[in-house]
Amino acid sequence: MQPRTVQPLPGLADLSPAYFALVMATGIVSLAAQMQGLGAIAKPLFWFNVAAWLLLWLLSLTRLARYPRRFFGDMVDHLRGPGFFTMVAGTSVLGSQFAILEANSRLALALGALSALLWVALTYTIFTAFTIKEAKPPLDKGISGAWLLAVVATQSLAVLGALLAARTAQPWKLELNFFALSMWLWGGMLYIWMMSLIFYRYTFFRFAPDDLTPPYWINMGAMAISTLAGSLLIVNAPDAPFLESLLPFLKGFTVFYWATGTWWIPMLLVLAVWRYIYQRFPLRYSPLYWGAVFPLGMYSASTHEMSIALQLDFLGFIAPAFFYVALVAWLAAFIGLARQLVRRAREAADGSSAAAG
Repeated sequence: MQPRTVQPLPGLADLSPAYFALVMATGIVSLAAQMQGLGAIAKPLFWFNVAAWLLLWLLSLTRLARYPRRFFGDMVDHLRGPGFFTMVAGTSVLGSQFAILEANSRLALALGALSALLWVALTYTIFTAFTIKEAKPPLDKGISGAWLLAVVATQSLAVLGALLAARTAQPWKLELNFFALSMWLWGGMLYIWMMSLIFYRYTFFRFAPDDLTPPYWINMGAMAISTLAGSLLIVNAPDAPFLESLLPFLKGFTVFYWATGTWWIPMLLVLAVWRYIYQRFPLRYSPLYWGAVFPLGMYSASTHEMSIALQLDFLGFIAPAFFYVALVAWLAAFIGLARQLVRRAREAADGSSAAAG
């Protein structure tokens, strides 16, 4: 009787492509902590994020090498495919951390270049596949809030571009600001397209509790990161004449994005009560929950920056309040992740013992 082979990395074949949302969530909570003057929280989360980013890339590349059919099958799947955009957003957010927390513009630029390459590759691979594939799901089975990760990825490049522009000399300052402006505009247009379909799916198809996955919080998060990018462009306007000429437009749309994101918060809370309390849907850890942590941290960061850019001091209480909500949500997701890892380690150890016996 031959001993049973135990996989060294159980669950690797099923690794969620959206797991880089952990990097997105950790990065923005770290940046929000820095904005609140809490460097003792921001710096440990930054170094944790560096380790998480490296580990997730190692796991993703290993999965690509060992299970290429599963990897690319997820990429062209209507529900799982958009999760790959967390690679773009996570890498850009980490670049923003290097720019702000470490004042390392070179490494931030390198991460930005990697993010831009990933954005081009994933955008034209995923959406081309969705367009030309023969077997397509109906709207209510093929779209979710995770699609808005494409918007978040786009706006994350706008944020990093604007941050780098503020730290770069001319003429690159102009080019980076123009890049950031272009991505900001495209991200807004993409949100309008996608949100129209998602809202239509909300209101004209049956909605079950298991349909309300945590990435639906990206409805708000996509608007929050759009607000952050707009606020940074407003601050950069004195260094770029084309931004100066667009200031009324930049300010108006930044408030428009913030107001839209704010509208979503009570709606999403009501739907969460309906899912977990009224429908008694079980609350179990899933990597998708990092997609709900990220919008909370981003709302704190974006409100903080918008209140500075537009001198809206009366909004000052919102950013610290949402930072602590985001921090609690991050801790809850981290505890869920740690418990899952411990459980899988025990299962792997039991399997090894059974094989040896």
